[in-house]
Amino acid sequence: MSAELPGRKRLIVFSGSANEPLAEEVAKLLDVELGGVERSVFANGEIYIRFNESVRGADCFVIQSHSYPVNFHLMEQLIMVDALKRASAKRITAIVPFFGYARQDKKGRPREPISARLVGDLFVKAGVDRIASVDLHTGQIQGFIDKPFDHVTALPVFVDYLENKLTGPTTIVSPDTGRVKLASKYARHLEHLDTEVAFVHKRRAADARNQVAALQVVGDVEGRDAVIVDDMIDTAGTVVAAAELLRAGGATSVRVLATHGVLSDPAADRLKNAPIEEVVITNTLPVPEPASDLDKLTVLSIGPILAGVVEAIFADSSVSEIFKGENVW
Repeated sequence: MSAELPGRKRLIVFSGSANEPLAEEVAKLLDVELGGVERSVFANGEIYIRFNESVRGADCFVIQSHSYPVNFHLMEQLIMVDALKRASAKRITAIVPFFGYARQDKKGRPREPISARLVGDLFVKAGVDRIASVDLHTGQIQGFIDKPFDHVTALPVFVDYLENKLTGPTTIVSPDTGRVKLASKYARHLEHLDTEVAFVHKRRAADARNQVAALQVVGDVEGRDAVIVDDMIDTAGTVVAAAELLRAGGATSVRVLATHGVLSDPAADRLKNAPIEEVVITNTLPVPEPASDLDKLTVLSIGPILAGVVEAIFADSSVSEIFKGENVW
């Protein structure tokens, strides 16, 4: 189903298979139904896509998170974009709540790829006209793509939540030096709570994935509520190590905020046994089964923000205005 503006401008929202509940929420907020799409997989694993309605001249949005299995969902979205281009869609926007390969944004060692750039090239080659993604691992990924790229942030969702949770002196903690600027943004919004900023100095093994050694906390956390802010939780090694340091430093409580709950094994077990009161994520990704019954897990919806982004793009108005500049890293 489609919505129309004067001049018969059409908006059609399609969903990949990775996170249909989020796409359905966005469509409902926009007062449209998700566009019909036939999806199937050949015996050898190849993906087949066919849209069930005409998209000629339409403004089309394809919502897909690159959740596990990442390569399948990335390829599925690329094929959907290609099919829309060949069906004469007027404009194609890829809404990517979680951008796959975002951590591979630079060469840290000789002979490594820059896979985030490759993913961007694939989207452009497939025929996308615009991309919107939520809380990228690094903002420089926007520069990898020669198309408009809207960087969306979940900061307003988290700030609203914390306003109703925190009452005393608070320290916003960056899990590394790279997110101190983000932590400062949170502190500015919560300054009425006597908020300070701290960060964790850590060392990551260059030749191993998902392994980190937290070394020390730089900043004041004693007798204060600590809130760790990050873009994602994967295996939870970083946030658990940081939480243990914060507790050892005298923090009265530790909460973790992360936009993307990747939660790969053994994240659920680590978080369950960690000195963390609450883990707050958004629904950019579906919660994997091992973590679905984690008592301390809270999932907030990014749907209203994504609906606002789609509406702004469709109406050719400013996306940044939605966030009052807070989406610029």
